[in-house]
Amino acid sequence: MFKDGLLRGKRILITGGGTGLGKEIAARYLELGAELWLAGRRGSVLESTAKELTGKYGGSVKTLSVDIRDAAAVDAMVQRIWDETGPLTGLVNNAAGNFISPTKDLSPNGFNAIANTVFHGTFYVTHAVGKRWIAGGHKGSVVSILVTWVHTGSPYVVPSAMSKAGLHVMTKSLAVEWGRYGIRLNAIAPGPFPTEGATKRLRPGGGFEESIGLNPMHRVGRMEELQNLATFLMAEGCEWLTGETVAIDGAGYLASGSGAYFTQLDKLSDADWEKMRAMIRTQNDKDRAGRTG
Repeated sequence: MFKDGLLRGKRILITGGGTGLGKEIAARYLELGAELWLAGRRGSVLESTAKELTGKYGGSVKTLSVDIRDAAAVDAMVQRIWDETGPLTGLVNNAAGNFISPTKDLSPNGFNAIANTVFHGTFYVTHAVGKRWIAGGHKGSVVSILVTWVHTGSPYVVPSAMSKAGLHVMTKSLAVEWGRYGIRLNAIAPGPFPTEGATKRLRPGGGFEESIGLNPMHRVGRMEELQNLATFLMAEGCEWLTGETVAIDGAGYLASGSGAYFTQLDKLSDADWEKMRAMIRTQNDKDRAGRTG
């Protein structure tokens, strides 16, 4: 779909780049010639991904172990990139967190676990990169991975829906404020694209069958479709496109609103929710054990 070397000369930071959608986007960018920085909390996972991707595509993939909830650590990370390889040309805000829960059962810590990463952390990274672009007179492109719930809201994932909606507004606001500097901000709102993280935290014990039945195209997303959209938004040739959140979900949210996602969870009993919480806790414990190096 894209010519070879389309992203050659681009230096792109991808947060949450070691797994899931971030890893898939990284693979396509590297294949098209970009130099990559992958950031995340699990250093060993990042290193494994970098080795895998460079083994397949060659090129340059550097990794940065960082907790984006820490504004000072984020600023130091971005300064390191500038010092070692020069200014970035692009940023993909992909790092996130989410889990399903009745909102009445959320603790402040549970809410903050999502909001501090998705809302605060994404702003910290965007701000650290953007202010350096402005100071140095550099153009740049930001692509943030959101959700279609920014348009509809969604039950049982309220911290994520609130945080992603804030980033949807950030995209629009900074597109206007930073447009005069040649800085573009756009976002992608994917529908169901099965990944390990989405399955274990948002559909523990289940799959995407109900989403398929509700979708007008009767399927889930194919990863190359998301990769292609992320590439289009990052590449040159359409610089007047900014401030937009593009849904890629087979018209799912238009047809069903939030019903395409979690409304069906109304059927669960308290015992069902406890089983799901146990599954999510088990996955979280595995992830924490991997945050070394």
